[in-house]
Amino acid sequence: MKNKIIPASELIINSDGSVFHIHLLPEQLTDRIILVGDPGRVDLVASFFDSKTFEVSSREFHTIGGTYAGKPIMCISHGIGPDNIDIVINELDALANIDFSTREVKAEHRQLTMVRIGTSGALQPELSLGTPVIAEKSIGFDGVLNYYAGRNEVADLEFEKAFCEQTDWNPLCARPYVVDADPELVERIGKDDMVRGNTISAVGFYGPQGRELRLPLARPEFNRSIEQFRFNGRKVTNYEMESAPLQGLGKMLGHKAMTVCSIIANRMNNNATSNYKTAIRDLIGTVLDRI
Repeated sequence: MKNKIIPASELIINSDGSVFHIHLLPEQLTDRIILVGDPGRVDLVASFFDSKTFEVSSREFHTIGGTYAGKPIMCISHGIGPDNIDIVINELDALANIDFSTREVKAEHRQLTMVRIGTSGALQPELSLGTPVIAEKSIGFDGVLNYYAGRNEVADLEFEKAFCEQTDWNPLCARPYVVDADPELVERIGKDDMVRGNTISAVGFYGPQGRELRLPLARPEFNRSIEQFRFNGRKVTNYEMESAPLQGLGKMLGHKAMTVCSIIANRMNNNATSNYKTAIRDLIGTVLDRI
């Protein structure tokens, strides 16, 4: 059977042979990838590298490739939000598994290992600032996975159903989906010194995470109902904005993916810190040693 050919309208390749948004060439792709939200944080990650082999910037997508402990690795920024994750993961997979000269899907699948390092707000009072929390399960409020066939095959449907029932989910919002991080990657990165969490990927920072400035919230007590949610001994630990589409798309495309975040605010205790750079630096070093 002939391999699938991707039309030019579906996968745009730039005149220099790079993929449309992130501007990377297939030969620049490494099997191990660190993802961060902030383009400036790529420089921090790359400061740990033994060597740097390339640097590319386009919009919010900043990439530096090199070696760490003698092995090829790269760090790419994805910006803020689940829509950007849809772009980055699909284009990274295209670089790995589509032949850019023929536009054919390659017969042999190349698996990528992707770890996102981010910041997050805790939804349980016992999570102290600076705690690293792995999104062992991620709950997507964004709806990105709902646009892809096979969504139910990678989702934890029982957890999803319980969450919707216990929180009285608003049908005007996108149906949430629940996806596990790659279990081997969780064990390798988390070892015994990181919290295994159940993380919400919100579709925004203010109202979608229950923050009220001048606009009143549709459900002011929604965060309290999330805090009280329990299913098979699990509770929701924290909010961020990218782990669910990363882990969901990663699993659907046959890659290893997970997110680990440093807690910089506790929504239940109403405390936060802007001085989180030391914790992030330490977390970066740990992830690089273990990936």
